[in-house]
Amino acid sequence: MILPAEPVAAPTDPPPEPHALYAAFDRFPAPKGAAVHIGHASLTLFDEVGSGVLVVLGDDEMPSYQRERAGDVDVQIVRCAPVAEDLPDRFERFASQVAALVQVHGDDLELCQVRDPWSAMPVLTYQARRYRTVYEVNGLPSIELPETLRGLSPSVVARIAAAEDRCIAAADALLAPSSTIADHLRHRGADPGSIHVVPNGADVPQTRPDRPDAAPPGRYLVYVGALQAWQGVDVLLRAFARVRDLDLDLVICSAWPARRTKLLRRLARRLEIDERVQWHHAVRHRDVAGWLAHADLSIAPLLPTARNLLQGCCPLKVLESMAVGTPVVASGHGCRGSSARRPVLDLGAQPGAHPRGLRRPACLSTLAPCSAVRRRLASSSTRCTER
Repeated sequence: MILPAEPVAAPTDPPPEPHALYAAFDRFPAPKGAAVHIGHASLTLFDEVGSGVLVVLGDDEMPSYQRERAGDVDVQIVRCAPVAEDLPDRFERFASQVAALVQVHGDDLELCQVRDPWSAMPVLTYQARRYRTVYEVNGLPSIELPETLRGLSPSVVARIAAAEDRCIAAADALLAPSSTIADHLRHRGADPGSIHVVPNGADVPQTRPDRPDAAPPGRYLVYVGALQAWQGVDVLLRAFARVRDLDLDLVICSAWPARRTKLLRRLARRLEIDERVQWHHAVRHRDVAGWLAHADLSIAPLLPTARNLLQGCCPLKVLESMAVGTPVVASGHGCRGSSARRPVLDLGAQPGAHPRGLRRPACLSTLAPCSAVRRRLASSSTRCTER
């Protein structure tokens, strides 16, 4: 389902021509922040024009075509199915899917919004286009992919960067979630007048979410999100090892399956904290608020990598923690972008440090025992999110 929380009957009448297209080279739905954003952003776009088509990645359990109605908005979802091929072929296959849909619906489309160069190129190069285009630059593959695919050659990265530059120059508008990535786009030659900084946001719940049944019986810290190297979860484990004397557990709610956490679990065992770390995998987004709301502190240990410092980011995990009134302890780098002036505190840990050489994280050791300070920070966090 795209946005309704409960299943609804699919429309049976013929679908109207979509007046908007939203494309993202990302699996949807999925238990991670990008998918949450795709759901909200696409429906907001489709609500403006009354109908739309969402083009995303899928998996073997998802239908390749799906149609829904959210209120008065007719939504068609087209998924590019996974196949056993290398990444460049997957990029090309997805771009071909987007191009085919633009070819069919181009005369009726009023607005196209894209999240990556493989979505953007076929939209921006359609010869007969009359629609407006929005390139939503939440991330740049030329920066992110070298950090996840260590064997990627410089020539491939250069070709990806060149494709990004063409899309950045051709789009009618550029959306950036933080001032850091907006500055990077200007540095890449983007027209400053086309750049619009639209920070991510989070809904403040009317009532406090229920405590998850699987939560530890006592107090806990929580990390929510994916486990790429730039997220700094290894640093979090090392920092937690330095405060093992505190009466706290660490809960990691990962968007990844268990098989992809082996190295981090091995690190927890080596640090002798594995009995104090609770792992939960592929946690549904609707369950995240409960984990956040009942934690003493939420941790966002992002590392000082190019992905975080040069590209920038505006993590949903930070905003959603603040929305439920849980103080956030984060790395002290500029990667928080538009969240930097909010009540976010420095974790004070460094990547790669051995636990015997890592200084005791002052934020954790000071805040964890002090409930009064945490309550003041929690109240301030919620007010900032509401604003």
